Amino acid sequence: SIRQRFADDELNQSLLLACRLIEFGVPFITVSNAGWDTHTDNFAGHRRLIPPFDAGLAAVVATLADKGLLERTLVVAMGEFGRTPKINVNAGRDHYPRANWAVFAGGGVRPGQLIGGTDRDGAAPDDSTDITPDDIAATIYHALGIDPRTEYHTNTGRPVMLVPHGRVRHDLFG
Repeated sequence: SIRQRFADDELNQSLLLACRLIEFGVPFITVSNAGWDTHTDNFAGHRRLIPPFDAGLAAVVATLADKGLLERTLVVAMGEFGRTPKINVNAGRDHYPRANWAVFAGGGVRPGQLIGGTDRDGAAPDDSTDITPDDIAATIYHALGIDPRTEYHTNTGRPVMLVPHGRVRHDLFG
């Protein structure tokens, strides 16, 4: 059964609920997964965090595919910033803005791609990579059918563009 794909932990049960909400037509769902702020004891934290995350993400993709919902559902897994490539004095990794990751599935995304990369130390984007957080936001909005250049106005009339500097990564789709 579908329920058996998802472990009995908070993250996986939240992901199972997300799949059910998608099945019933809820258009936008966010699932949070805390604990990744590993300033101390990074490796023990990852041994605890990665297995349920990996299994849960795989279960979401498989469940949506089995139900015929994956192509109309964009699944994005990401954090808000990267982690330092070097371990700190507390065996942890600190916040790092120069390199990060994101996983996209479904929603018209062509599977099996790796877009972007870093130098061999994970310290800087490689020469072929120029992907910004705004690009990720613009790409997500585009996949949802929302023009990332849409301009809104505050109650005082000030114009605010949804994603002013982002470029849609069309190479992700197809």
